[in-house]
Amino acid sequence: MVDSVYKVIEIVGTSKDSWEKAAKVAVDRAAKSLRDLRVAEVVQLDMQMNKGKIEAYRAKLKVSFKYEG
Repeated sequence: MVDSVYKVIEIVGTSKDSWEKAAKVAVDRAAKSLRDLRVAEVVQLDMQMNKGKIEAYRAKLKVSFKYEG
């Protein structure tokens, strides 16, 4: 393996259906603007609520990609 450097950022995805879909939405969107994604780690799950009802599931992820700077 060649020496390399990776950058880690946090992103948040949302879905009205599930945490899994929220995480997938986040990764799919990040993949459109970041190259060479390597790892996505779910670091927090929560929900947006209104009057006691779930409005949206949210997944916060740490995503790493190869640093080319």
